[in-house]
Amino acid sequence: NTPGLGAAQQTLAQLHFDGKLDVVPEIASGYAAAYTLGVLGIILSMLIIRAIFKVKLDKESRQIEEETAASVLKPHLVTYKVENQLIFGKPLDELMKLIDRNFVISRIKKSNNEVIIPQSSTIIEQGDLLLIVLSIQDEDALKAFIGSTVEMDWEAIHAPVVSRRILVTKSEFNGRTIGSLRLPMGYRLNATRVNRAGVDLLANPNLTLQMGDRLTVVGKLEDINRLAERLGNSMKRLNEPNMITLFVGIFLGIILGSIPLAIPGMSSSMKLGLAGGPLITAILISKFGPHYKLVTYTTMSANLMLREIGISLFLACVGLDAGVGFVDTVVNQGGFAWIGYGFIITFVPLMIVGSIARWCYKINYFTLMGLIAGSTTDPPALAYSNGVAGNDMPAVGYATVYPLTMFLRVLTAQLLILIL
Repeated sequence: NTPGLGAAQQTLAQLHFDGKLDVVPEIASGYAAAYTLGVLGIILSMLIIRAIFKVKLDKESRQIEEETAASVLKPHLVTYKVENQLIFGKPLDELMKLIDRNFVISRIKKSNNEVIIPQSSTIIEQGDLLLIVLSIQDEDALKAFIGSTVEMDWEAIHAPVVSRRILVTKSEFNGRTIGSLRLPMGYRLNATRVNRAGVDLLANPNLTLQMGDRLTVVGKLEDINRLAERLGNSMKRLNEPNMITLFVGIFLGIILGSIPLAIPGMSSSMKLGLAGGPLITAILISKFGPHYKLVTYTTMSANLMLREIGISLFLACVGLDAGVGFVDTVVNQGGFAWIGYGFIITFVPLMIVGSIARWCYKINYFTLMGLIAGSTTDPPALAYSNGVAGNDMPAVGYATVYPLTMFLRVLTAQLLILIL
């Protein structure tokens, strides 16, 4: 892959040619010769696996939908009537402890038609109506413990309680848990849902907030406005790129990539280089950055722009290096053999591992397409997979294996040079 090419050039130049990259053009020529047919080998392996195992795309789509519905705790709103005598007169915090489920009580309608925002000390009484946000898998369990479900339009009730979404746009709340905001005590509000990148999540007190989250809260409008002012709630703030974190990551990545790693039996030490260093640093910052007030949020358009510009500039430089003698290399210097080697290196491992993944582990075909594209870190193969699938599963599979595969390819390129 492209970072592996950069690592190989850097290692070979430092090892034999005193840092002069222009005297090792064969690496760039080999990359340019093998790349096109290598991409075709990736796509061909996907097609052959589909034919061998007689994959039906509609069936794979239904399987994905069923697995997603079973595994994701999507917020589900249900109104319960308190009918269980065992919970009459108990405070809300005790009720939460008795029911070992993940849910949020959004609002309570008392017998005198008063609608209130529940707090931990709120007493549950017979006939109370509880609007609860929960996962659909837990609906029957709460029904058995609390009482029967009731059809009710809470929006039609004329009460000072409303529901609003608040954008988290202040960096000091990046990495904070919902529970640390103390919404019931400090604001007389309840958080019910968090929308992150288009996905609704249950507002569990232990859920960590991120920049760009949309927090759904219920309470009086003046209390909601106070919380909105504290969290930021500014769409304009999300349009501003966080350049400091970006350049901190690049700087630390260059330092990490420059550290020599001694391997027993090798005549020379190995480095992560300009490809591996920033990659590992980016993964670490995404995990631990919020603890050190590093905001990694950026808009998708800005992310794509930086990524595409970077890869385009790199490929352009590779093309300039390899273009001078490319035709002569292919025609007169065994370039056709390089193309064949590239195809074999790509196609054979993918067929073996892909067949094992499908036959033995029954991996969904759309996920498998993403794993195949990710194992080669190849964006054109991912684009083909997304086009065939029509859903996000290839992208999820690609992103899952991409970091480790990228790291291993950077190391492999250098190991080959040091060994051979």
